Amino acid sequence: MIAYIRGTLVMIQEDAVIVDVQGVGYEIVCANPFAFQASLHENLTIHTYHYVREDTQVLYGFRNEDEKVLFTKLISVSGIGPKGALAILGSVDVDGFIEAIEREDDKFLTTFPGIGKKTARQIILDLKGKLSAMVSVSAQNSANTASPGVSKELQEAQEALKSLGYSEREIKAVVPELQKGHDQNTDNMIRQALALLMKNQ
Repeated sequence: MIAYIRGTLVMIQEDAVIVDVQGVGYEIVCANPFAFQASLHENLTIHTYHYVREDTQVLYGFRNEDEKVLFTKLISVSGIGPKGALAILGSVDVDGFIEAIEREDDKFLTTFPGIGKKTARQIILDLKGKLSAMVSVSAQNSANTASPGVSKELQEAQEALKSLGYSEREIKAVVPELQKGHDQNTDNMIRQALALLMKNQ
């Protein structure tokens, strides 16, 4: 199983990215390839799931480990294939989707293409309680980052990084460096954080 690909992002296509690893180009199908636009022609790491069937082999790519875990759980549900799972990931926040499962909110789940009421109930039946730990970790981290000792600018920077697709774990790793700066505005913190996150990859 190929857990991740680390190399140079050389091309972004409509439904995939091409990553060059020592002269070999890997085509990685993604929910939203243009989420990697900022890393074009730079080194990056993409979390991957190697999907193998008798008649096909596909590498699916994700911005973080949480997206990958949700993808693998979704394709285990009867009635949901890789394309359906990617459609969900491309239009929803991971934590929000998991919370909908925990609430048994089948009305919300049926708003996604290809998911009818029967499939929504199957998702709830198969996955409820199995993904809640991911939400708990994120919620705990959010609570920590919203502590009184954290500046408004830092909180805003963290929210901006979340909107760009970075996970709570990735953001938390660079917060100590951001807190070392004095009198930094939100934009400067975001730029510094992006530089640190790219370096960490």
